[in-house]
Amino acid sequence: MYPLDKIFKPSSIAAIGVSDRPGTVGYAIMDNLLKGGFQGKIYPVNPGHPTIRGKKSFPSVKKIPGTVDLAVIAVPAKAVLGVLKECGEAGIGGAIIITAGFRESGPEGKRMYDEIGEVARQYDIRIIGPNCLGIIAPALGLNASFASRMALPGKIAFISQSGALCTAILDWSVSQSVGFSHFVSIGEMVDVGYHDLIDYFGADQQTACILIYMESLSDPRKFMSAARAFARQKPIIILKAGQSLEGAKATLSHTGSLAGNDAAYDAAFRRAGIIRVDTISQLFHVAQALAMQPRPNGNRLAILTNAGGPAVLATDFLMKNGGQLATLSPTTIQELNKFLPEHWSHGDPVDVLGDTPAVNYGRALDLILKDENVDGVLTITASQAVISEAEIAKHVVNISKTNQKTLLACWMGETDVADGRELLEEGGIPSYRYPEEAVHAFLRMYRYARALEFLYETPTTSPEEFLPNKEKAAGIIRTALDAGRLTLTEPEGKQLLSCYDIPIARNEVAETAEAAVIFATEIGFPVVMKIDSPDIGHKVDVGGVLLNIRTEEEVRQAFNTLIANAKRHRPDAHIVGVLVEKMVSKDFELLIGAKKDPVFGPVIAFGMGGTAVEIFQDINLGLPPLNMALARRMIERTKVFQLLQGYRGRPGVDLLGLQFLLVKFSYLVMDFPEIKEVDINPYAVDVEGGVVLDSHIVLEKLPAHEGRFTFDHLVISPYPDHFTKEVLMKNGQTALFRPIRPEDEPLEAEMFEKLSRESIYFRFFGYVPKISHKFLVHFTHIDYDRELAIVAEVEEQGRRVLAGVVRLVNDYSDRSAEFAIIIADPWQREGLGGQMMDYMIEIARQRGLERMHAEALSNNEVMLAMFEHRGFKLLKRDGTSYKVELTLV
Repeated sequence: MYPLDKIFKPSSIAAIGVSDRPGTVGYAIMDNLLKGGFQGKIYPVNPGHPTIRGKKSFPSVKKIPGTVDLAVIAVPAKAVLGVLKECGEAGIGGAIIITAGFRESGPEGKRMYDEIGEVARQYDIRIIGPNCLGIIAPALGLNASFASRMALPGKIAFISQSGALCTAILDWSVSQSVGFSHFVSIGEMVDVGYHDLIDYFGADQQTACILIYMESLSDPRKFMSAARAFARQKPIIILKAGQSLEGAKATLSHTGSLAGNDAAYDAAFRRAGIIRVDTISQLFHVAQALAMQPRPNGNRLAILTNAGGPAVLATDFLMKNGGQLATLSPTTIQELNKFLPEHWSHGDPVDVLGDTPAVNYGRALDLILKDENVDGVLTITASQAVISEAEIAKHVVNISKTNQKTLLACWMGETDVADGRELLEEGGIPSYRYPEEAVHAFLRMYRYARALEFLYETPTTSPEEFLPNKEKAAGIIRTALDAGRLTLTEPEGKQLLSCYDIPIARNEVAETAEAAVIFATEIGFPVVMKIDSPDIGHKVDVGGVLLNIRTEEEVRQAFNTLIANAKRHRPDAHIVGVLVEKMVSKDFELLIGAKKDPVFGPVIAFGMGGTAVEIFQDINLGLPPLNMALARRMIERTKVFQLLQGYRGRPGVDLLGLQFLLVKFSYLVMDFPEIKEVDINPYAVDVEGGVVLDSHIVLEKLPAHEGRFTFDHLVISPYPDHFTKEVLMKNGQTALFRPIRPEDEPLEAEMFEKLSRESIYFRFFGYVPKISHKFLVHFTHIDYDRELAIVAEVEEQGRRVLAGVVRLVNDYSDRSAEFAIIIADPWQREGLGGQMMDYMIEIARQRGLERMHAEALSNNEVMLAMFEHRGFKLLKRDGTSYKVELTLV
């Protein structure tokens, strides 16, 4: 039983603190529990009342006979802790704490809040709240809240951090016929957080999509892990409110002022495949569309209407927001001409005119849906005196039953079209009141489909091997921090970047004018000269940069000018000297940067650079780690990308090299949590390559990690290359054990070709009909926090191939994990399977797991013997399979 089942599928409930007194929260909770239709047992708990609403009341949960799954707690804040301890002692596994007065009420409330969390962990109680409205599960008739009404049943799971918003949405949803699988006011999240609910509703067969109203996020890494695990199968739609003041503050770097907190949420949601909306209406309109209709394969929308004006508005909104109006094929036009009025529009939008019979409206829809140039159809109907909107709706629903394309409706009006709108929604077609709402939903569906396609595309391998000099980089950072400095000088910053193979120009810091002349003569004119000071961030602002210096005399003058400017503008600054480097002129100036966001950790920025970067604000953000595909998408989402790929006869830059540069840069900010901000601006680039012209790096002092490279500052677990080792097989061949990566998809597909039908049957308990990208992406694009797959890489005829894969997938609790293994037939009986199993058991212990379990077919004798040899307990489930389990601690 999943622990959250105690909350969402209870068989018995203790309602603690409920009352007979109307107008109180306790009364409303008891009233809702009784009236909702819940079929389980309900036990009122209140020592001051022998009965409540006709039911026997108990003085304590300890006095309730039998077991209780869920406690709904509505007692004063100071009494909650004692009540919760009693629940733990009574073996209650779930609790909803309605009571307010904790973190939001000051230090004493914060102390009580922390103690509640400790009790939850001590007794293994899962808790919703405190300070929440409660939960509703309509399918069970469960209304454990003090809301004013019951939610309608449906396929949407709604999670809200605001209880007040819950009540408003609940009222609105009933009038709009919006139904829910679950309705959750999450409150202050002392225990159950967004990630728990995404995991739970993601696996729930009654939930088609997950909606979240979010104000803040306290456990971003677990949230990202859960969202990335489920967003590809089940849409997650978020309305995020509240922009952090931190993101609006001016900082030392350009990147800091551009990568505000809300923009970081955008980047995180995009990386997880989450749909972000801006309004409550969009939240539900998009959800309805995704829950009821297939996703479009493209953005080509056909509009079928009996009213020209609304169709024009829909077209305008479509074109303005990145959609395309479908171009109907000549065949479709010819077929429509056979039965539509002479003066129909003869194109898209298809205006069939106001008096066209309902049956012809349906025939037109059928033809349009079958057109290969159409990805989706929006049907628009306005109330007409001569036509029944309900009759049109019946034809639309009938046609939709044989259709696999996105079909949306806009029945404009209220009373006159109410029957038609109801028929549409009963038939699985979302209906909107305004055409722009429908078009917006279509475009969000399309972008969601495209986003998932991009997120899970197979990245190309890096163009060359990349081995950063981590030890040298660590020394540069350590030197600055040991000196009490939190800002690297420009020479230090460029040295740090060069450790990660990021190209820099040859440079030297001169402490005198004559030293500057000597170095400038050595590297050749023209040169650029800059003030070098750890206390001056943007040198241009203090007259600290001079360009295109061509003679020795100009070097002397520039040196004196730069020193004087710095002393005048920043008399308190420590001046090291003047940096001299070769003047570089290239076609484009870019910004590459990173800023440590207070929620999501390092956020990478890429876009148009130069001195006017804040004016153009052509910046795109992404979260590390990056691969070649993710880096490409970061670049493509900027306006400057159009220039970088070549424009009006001008040659483009090496985009592959630029992608690889971003990948290398992401390793730098991943490897060093001490890096707070990085600002490379400009990075000059043209067809011949790129070079860093200026950089600014800000550090923060963190507790020492004893020379180890730790990744706790990241919200997405990077590639765990420390789980790598070489082994020897019985045939003398060497195999490399390493974690799988997305780039391995072609190798995994090739390995499947070497599997016999028996091997596939033993691994998947059935046959796999087709090995496709959609199938393989589940095995190669994984979240390393919750899943680990180790491949055995061997050499065959001069090529690297995969000989086997062993996999460990964490269960909901992160205490146990499911184990699976497959060895390609050419390498079976070479001892490879046993070594891979042993290595994964070792890794499981390192990751702190308590148990491993697996399933094996009864006739898979070799596998069962391997399990038994390693101490797994075998439990026969039925006549065909065994469940096996190994205790690790």
